[in-house]
Amino acid sequence: MPTEAALLENAPVAEAPGWRGVVADGRAPALALVLLGVWVVAADALVTATILPSVGAALSGYAWFGWAGSAFLTGLVVAGASAGWLAERAGLRGALVLAGLGFAGGCAMSAAAGSIFLFLIGRAVQGAAAGWVTGLVYVALATLFPGRHLPRVLALTTSVWGVATFFGPLLGGLFADAGAWRGVFWLFAGQAVLFAAACYRLVPAESARAEGGRLPVLPLLSLTLGIAAIASAGLAARAVVAASLAGVGFLLLLLALRIDRARVPGLLPRRAADPAFPLGAAWTVYFATNAAAIGFSLYGPALLQRSAGLSALEAGYVVAIEAMAWTAASLSVAGSGPRWRSRFILLGTAAILAGLTGLTLAGGQLLATAFAAAFIGAGFGLSYSFISQRVIGAFDGAAKTRGSAAIGLVRNAGGAVGAALAGIAANMAGFGSGLDAANLAAVAYAAFGIGVPFALAALLAAARLSRQAADGAGSAASR
Repeated sequence: MPTEAALLENAPVAEAPGWRGVVADGRAPALALVLLGVWVVAADALVTATILPSVGAALSGYAWFGWAGSAFLTGLVVAGASAGWLAERAGLRGALVLAGLGFAGGCAMSAAAGSIFLFLIGRAVQGAAAGWVTGLVYVALATLFPGRHLPRVLALTTSVWGVATFFGPLLGGLFADAGAWRGVFWLFAGQAVLFAAACYRLVPAESARAEGGRLPVLPLLSLTLGIAAIASAGLAARAVVAASLAGVGFLLLLLALRIDRARVPGLLPRRAADPAFPLGAAWTVYFATNAAAIGFSLYGPALLQRSAGLSALEAGYVVAIEAMAWTAASLSVAGSGPRWRSRFILLGTAAILAGLTGLTLAGGQLLATAFAAAFIGAGFGLSYSFISQRVIGAFDGAAKTRGSAAIGLVRNAGGAVGAALAGIAANMAGFGSGLDAANLAAVAYAAFGIGVPFALAALLAAARLSRQAADGAGSAASR
């Protein structure tokens, strides 16, 4: 089967995709639906972080702060692993409606919670629904849009994260200052219901439906326990306990992969319609880049507040430079041809490595941190749309649903692992005892530097992807 690059290279000039082509043939409602799904997840993730202090004060739950993130993260990864299976069994429309209603239910539980434990259960449900929505958005992209439009559509989804990053802290701050943190969750519950209703109205009933087989319970159980252990490792106060939890978690993840390899189809598809496409390298880039960069989102604000004297809102907007650069880079290269797409895959991953290295050495200094954040964001923007296009295009009709949904699974799993390791490293450098001038540079070096090996692994995998894409484009041009 010809590669995606070959198909694009041989397409007639008149069919070259443009921004108008994205919404041609009645695709505007589908695009709006995809963007709304991304917003539902992005807004919840970014606003909730801002209002957690208010939640802790109201529910006497400061000691459980970390578990709010851990519960959400575990639900995100585990539910994301079953998104492809759910779409095959219930159809894309049924799966999206279920995810939207589940998200609304989780938000309502958190909004009405009278104790921190009920709040945490609501966050876990929200995380599970968010994992479904994230995976199903990729299924929708693969099902509702031709492959030639994917870079532009993915660039638009990135812009939604950019908007959420800019307005999320502001929205959360307004609700928190008004003493109305519960209102945030009621608001999100309402928009999740609207999302579910839109999915029911706009998505064809039989989209993505297939004979999905049984839910792979054993690999899913091992994945659940592994992610939960790794997420908990980042919360442990003692280094020995943290290292033990992380070690057990990694072993359980390896066990999940081993069990899954024996299943066809599995949680993580391995067979692609394009036999020359190095799918394992694509999974490595997704996993490793998310593991590498997550530490900045977690520890960047605190370091900037201490080193540069910024307020929480100001520090949040400096961290938001990453999302803004991601959006700008993604939109600027979305119309690139096949040869440049292969180059941007490599160039973008190299920029992530360079930015993360600069971030590690910056020690929390404002200007250097801002530049490093821009490099990291631009790296994601240059490369991710094209990697996703290649992954989705590498699967045939029967495997496209699980292959597309697995993108969210691998990315979220990388973020979970990276967050735990960054937490362990930061606490070992003294973050758990508070930030001061004596340990500021050490915490930055630990929390950000732990991601450098992941970024290097991603670069090596991206080099393989780039070579394969370039070979495909070159062979197409010679015919």
